[in-house]
Amino acid sequence: MDEPAPHRQTRRTEAPARWRRAPFAWLAMILALCLPAAASLGAEEPAGCPVGLYRLANGEALDVGAASGGALRWRRLDGSTGRLTGSPQGWLSSYGWTGRPDGLRVTFAACPPGALGAPTIAFGKTPGRRIALPTVETTFVSRGARLTGRLVLPPGAGRVPIVVLLQGSEHTSARDFDALQRLLPAMGVGAFVYDKRGTGASQGVYTQDFSLLADDAIAALAQARRLAGPRTGRIGFQGPSQGGWIAPIAATRSNPDFIIVSFGLAISVIDEDREAVVLQMRLKGHSPEEIAKALEVAGAAETLFESGFTTGFEAFDALRAKYRDEPWYKDVQGDFTFALLGMTTDEIRAQAPNFRWNTPFRYDPMATLAAVKVPQLWILGGLDLEAPSGETSRRLKTLIAKGRPITLALYPSAEHGMTEFETAPDGERLSTRYAEGYFRMMGDFARDGRLRGAYGAARIVGPGLTGRRGKR
Repeated sequence: MDEPAPHRQTRRTEAPARWRRAPFAWLAMILALCLPAAASLGAEEPAGCPVGLYRLANGEALDVGAASGGALRWRRLDGSTGRLTGSPQGWLSSYGWTGRPDGLRVTFAACPPGALGAPTIAFGKTPGRRIALPTVETTFVSRGARLTGRLVLPPGAGRVPIVVLLQGSEHTSARDFDALQRLLPAMGVGAFVYDKRGTGASQGVYTQDFSLLADDAIAALAQARRLAGPRTGRIGFQGPSQGGWIAPIAATRSNPDFIIVSFGLAISVIDEDREAVVLQMRLKGHSPEEIAKALEVAGAAETLFESGFTTGFEAFDALRAKYRDEPWYKDVQGDFTFALLGMTTDEIRAQAPNFRWNTPFRYDPMATLAAVKVPQLWILGGLDLEAPSGETSRRLKTLIAKGRPITLALYPSAEHGMTEFETAPDGERLSTRYAEGYFRMMGDFARDGRLRGAYGAARIVGPGLTGRRGKR
């Protein structure tokens, strides 16, 4: 998707992933800006029409998608990626999300309306031509809101699997930034992408009501089936981050053939924040006693969020005053606790109405996951600081042991968004690429619910794996 890039993302654009799709991971940035125009953050398509899927002369597929500020992002199916910035010499690429030039220059043929022939690309010294993907723009109605979507199919006339792409917590248009709408067709798999309610071109009010969003996903599935008609093969959901709570709910109320969850959670939103606090503090070398104090602070912040900022201010302020001078305090983060730590009580009260999104903070997904009858693929990152995978992995393995049709793939070195990263001298994570095999794994599972062979460094357990196993 674009972006989700790797850390600190306030939108589905070019920021690095730690803000990618966790329920409140980008909250602090919006609070700090006092909500100036989250709705205005979107893709600015550069001159011409370079966004699309290309086939290079060496046979590789290359996706070019929109990014923030009029930039572009290229992606290959092996997970390599870079940001393209316009210049008089063409589009200059930088490595991953690091901002460092990688020496690549990319040029596109002009493609004004009415031009003959497919747009072309020069990716470094390798030429290519854009692939014409059958595409249908559509609207559909769910629970009183008209939603805007797009069906994208691989070329041809045969039946293909189709993935309905859900979203995380972002406020921006999935149709603008979700690169899976082209990467999946590059692997022979159709995609249905839509702007969730209150975002992009869709009507409705932004919400984190999982049940309501699940009903929207069901309506999207039905619309994808209808539009694809005789080309519809297997069809299912892909739920990233927050979408990992929503897709299983939708599956218990409808008839998909499969579910794919990317960097999602099998714990509650509250437990996500607490597990993130523990993992982050451990990585900083803090003691169990210091972590326990950090969890006191997190618990008070979580009470504020869960109450809709109606109760808990005195307890929160008291704990901040008690601990703010201790050395460990600066390292308290969590998934959303940190968003409040630098704000005064008056600032929190002033912003509170903007963040009452009907989030089900205590929703435990385990009963739903156990009730899902279709095959599920869960893809997690072992170094995910925003949606820590430890307890989720343990819970999924208990369901696998009970015979549930769940396959778990863990990338030990991957961050939220399934990206690999390098660590800067100041400790900042800078994402460099998507995990090798991540895109291919989703395409394979969509085809027949099976995984074959190795997918990079993924450690895979569960009934969906056949043939040679991935690294264990």
